[in-house]
Amino acid sequence: MSNPLVQAFFVGRAVAEVFNERLEVALTDALSELGKFDAETREQLRQFTDEVLERANRAAAAANAGETTTGGTTGSESVDLQAVIDELRAEIALLRTELQKYRSNSL
Repeated sequence: MSNPLVQAFFVGRAVAEVFNERLEVALTDALSELGKFDAETREQLRQFTDEVLERANRAAAAANAGETTTGGTTGSESVDLQAVIDELRAEIALLRTELQKYRSNSL
């Protein structure tokens, strides 16, 4: 390669090929991690939903059977029910926060 113009062309072409290959690998890795994160988040959300529904069904079955969810008396039952409601509200607030974080990171 005695002609510097031809040599510059081939060097530039090689640089472009290597750059494209590395960019492809980096992009593929990033998309893979994003897909993995999305799948894990969806699985955690599904597990959370299943657990909430399971607890709700148990509480409904206990209420239909005339039992209390805590095994306490009628006076403490309302206090315990309020505690459960407060816990559910806290969990919902936490879930909303996590969903907002997820949505802001995915944009």
